[in-house]
Amino acid sequence: MMMVKAGGAVDAVIDQVLPYLEDGDIIIDGGNSHFPDTIRRTEYVESKGKLYIGTGVSGGEEGALKGPSIMPGGSPKAWESVKPIFQKIAAQTDDGEPCCEWVGENGAGHFVKMVHNGIEYGDMQMICETYQMMKDGLGLTNAEMHKVFGEWNAGELDSYLIEITRDILGYKDEEGNEVVDLILDIAGQKGTGKWTAIAALDVGQPLSLIGEAVFARCLSALKDERVKASQLLAGPKPEFTGDKNAMIDDLRQALYASKIVSYAQGYQLMRAAAAQYKWNLNYGGIALMWRGGCIIRSVFLGKIKEAFDKNSELGNLLLDPFFKDAVTGTQSAWRRVVSSAVQMGIPMPAIGAALAYYDGYRSDRLPANLLQAQRDYFGAHTYERVDKPRGEFFHTNWTGRGGTTAASTYTV
Repeated sequence: MMMVKAGGAVDAVIDQVLPYLEDGDIIIDGGNSHFPDTIRRTEYVESKGKLYIGTGVSGGEEGALKGPSIMPGGSPKAWESVKPIFQKIAAQTDDGEPCCEWVGENGAGHFVKMVHNGIEYGDMQMICETYQMMKDGLGLTNAEMHKVFGEWNAGELDSYLIEITRDILGYKDEEGNEVVDLILDIAGQKGTGKWTAIAALDVGQPLSLIGEAVFARCLSALKDERVKASQLLAGPKPEFTGDKNAMIDDLRQALYASKIVSYAQGYQLMRAAAAQYKWNLNYGGIALMWRGGCIIRSVFLGKIKEAFDKNSELGNLLLDPFFKDAVTGTQSAWRRVVSSAVQMGIPMPAIGAALAYYDGYRSDRLPANLLQAQRDYFGAHTYERVDKPRGEFFHTNWTGRGGTTAASTYTV
């Protein structure tokens, strides 16, 4: 098993070890490889008579000590040989289930790990947005926010990321300085969030929340530009005059609702990719793998597993009765938070994107009819009609000069 930097180093190690292996031997890549590379490598290694596993591993330093979440994919014949090893070293849920199960063929394991990382980007960004709202909008101290996140971690938001946020906000160095305030506001990234957003574009899925989380890190990197812009560009000064405790509870509900949307989008992406790459993914099993050991582990994932156990063909988490009721019960608070942030000039790209997705998903008619008319006007891309069968396409000679020729090479 190798855990090396993604890219050419993995290919180099494979080529180095292949001459020493016998037919049926197994090569395991436990790094953060991009799933198309794992698809290619599985085919290559199998062509040499060997077996290949590309497995996602999540858990960080704590996972290394207590057991990580392990998401294996690759050559199906290899699974029975490594299953007892992987499941023994993996983290376990509270009821003793190992946070490791077979994900699917070739690149499926690394794809699911990639989506895990994308959801991680989204969760972290949304938590940061609630932090900024409490800090800049409500004027809370780090000690007060430490208490808030501690209370949130005792409820439906109980998760590793909420837990460590609580700890970070309460941490002081040996001189008594609150360390979080000393950290430069530039966020790094290794590229897995970007991969997730690109994968969503490739299969046509609206992964808007995670995309905004990636772009938020990109914006944070423009520190010098932001400092200059802060002196030149006008905007409201955050001044909250309402009930702070009520807004804190609204933030909790908005974060919960947005988290539901984040997972709904992530699971939509996995379902679309499974169809394209012909993977047979166990969606409830994936939630179980994420319940322990990994960075996004949370009590919330148990409800996702229950949803897919009840209906393995569930098209969107928002349509499951539990999550539908949860979002219905929180959306008033959600809307108050987003509108308050806009009025105070506090950016909420991820939470705002989650709400926009929710409103778009529940709309039986979007303005894409006008968009398609525009495409047909300037490029003869054609359109379908509401009064005609699907699959029948039309072109209008909008100017009287374009004739009847339509662009048949474009995807409508």
